[in-house]
Amino acid sequence: MGDKVLMKGNEALAEAAIMAGCRHYFGYPITPQTEVAAYLAKRMPLVDGTFLQAESEIAAINMVIGVASAGKRVMTSSSSPGISLKSEGLSYLAGCDLPALVINVQRGGPGLGGIQPSQSDYFHATRGAGHGDFHMLVLAPASVQEMASLVFKGFDLADKYRMTTMILADGTIGQMMEPVSLDMGEVKHYDKPWAVTGTKGERTHNIVNSLSLLPEELEQWNFKRYERYAEIEKNEALYESFLTEDADIVIVAFGVAARVARNAIVAARAKGIKAGLIRPITLWPFPKSALKEAAKTAKAFVSVELSMGQMIEDIELAIRCTRPVLLCNRAGGMIPTPEEVLAKIEKADRIGGEN
Repeated sequence: MGDKVLMKGNEALAEAAIMAGCRHYFGYPITPQTEVAAYLAKRMPLVDGTFLQAESEIAAINMVIGVASAGKRVMTSSSSPGISLKSEGLSYLAGCDLPALVINVQRGGPGLGGIQPSQSDYFHATRGAGHGDFHMLVLAPASVQEMASLVFKGFDLADKYRMTTMILADGTIGQMMEPVSLDMGEVKHYDKPWAVTGTKGERTHNIVNSLSLLPEELEQWNFKRYERYAEIEKNEALYESFLTEDADIVIVAFGVAARVARNAIVAARAKGIKAGLIRPITLWPFPKSALKEAAKTAKAFVSVELSMGQMIEDIELAIRCTRPVLLCNRAGGMIPTPEEVLAKIEKADRIGGEN
């Protein structure tokens, strides 16, 4: 499996899920992630797995809760409006401390919006994705290869921390084709003594539940959950750096925006502007330490986003507003061009020089 094959991002993700040991998928078609469901509809029966097109996104996420309760690796996928419908179920997964993998291949919004790529679900993914106090692990692929490899990472993190992992891709990465290696190594197996699998007379009954009518008990559940979140923030933040060692202007971008930003950075360097890139791979936990370190020497930051400006708030929080942060953005399915990013880099260089 070491050889690379040409695959679409959505299909590479789906095949990687099977290779990671996922044998249960529940979903519903919606552009631009429909290929995930279409691919798994063909592949799951061949590996004795379960594919089920649910009657709705709400039904799909509740089926995920059932399989996750049994300790099995399970996945669902959708695009932005469908993920909104799954929000209550995402909160139930968190309240039950259940591991699962959720895919969001984003499209423009709000509402039905359009079917072109977007990154405007950032707030929804990183701020809890439902009611109550909770987080999901959020991974942002920037290539077809990462669409596959982050599936493995996502399942592992979900099982390790008993949490939902969301892969937050944009429509471009889901639809583009690139060479990809599906050699992901050995599948990790995690003990799940909490799972509802039948006792066989060997243990006490397990109960998976998110309801507590005792406020003191519910408070302690939340406190313990946030102790786990603190551990994750300390140990699991992932990012990639590009030419940041001497950068005066630091670009922060994820997904397809990061690919555009790389071209703009090369062009800026040719003009004598020392620009670099920090690409968050985990959007939660956000790589705060990397940005805080960069702020010691950088003059300004630029957030490149396919939204009206959402990640920019996390950049400002990470650096405690010690440096100017400019926004370079397009919305509604539009993607910034390298020229637009370069123009913002040049503006940041001017502003940074004045401070």
